[in-house]
Amino acid sequence: MDILMAPIIIFLIIVAPIWLILHYRSKRQVSQGLTEEEFSQLNELIAKADKMSQRIETLEAILDSEAPQWRNRND
Repeated sequence: MDILMAPIIIFLIIVAPIWLILHYRSKRQVSQGLTEEEFSQLNELIAKADKMSQRIETLEAILDSEAPQWRNRND
């Protein structure tokens, strides 16, 4: 029993408070939402993804007209 008391006391005095502080800090950050910079970056990524999607659709349309069997090729 004495063997377990020292690690338990060390855990309760040192590890548990740090763990709780970090846990609730991360919870608070999640509940606050995105910062202005993160929101701006997210909007930029959305715009880039939309552009990329349009480009892919255009390339697929070109390939469909020039090489109709390109989707069925197994290279």
